[in-house]
Amino acid sequence: MAVPKRKTSHARKSSRRSTVWKLNAPTLVICPNCGEYKAAHRACGNCGMYNGRQVIVKANEN
Repeated sequence: MAVPKRKTSHARKSSRRSTVWKLNAPTLVICPNCGEYKAAHRACGNCGMYNGRQVIVKANEN
């Protein structure tokens, strides 16, 4: 049975484990209607448009 010859250092162990917990930033695209950033394949939170259609009716804020 294979046995490690030396103890794994704390730095080597931590650097190996560190990649598991990294998170990816969400991919943002520009809304073709209003120009705001939005999540891909989601309705725009600013104007309520998705795929050229109005899917969320936004109330006018005065």
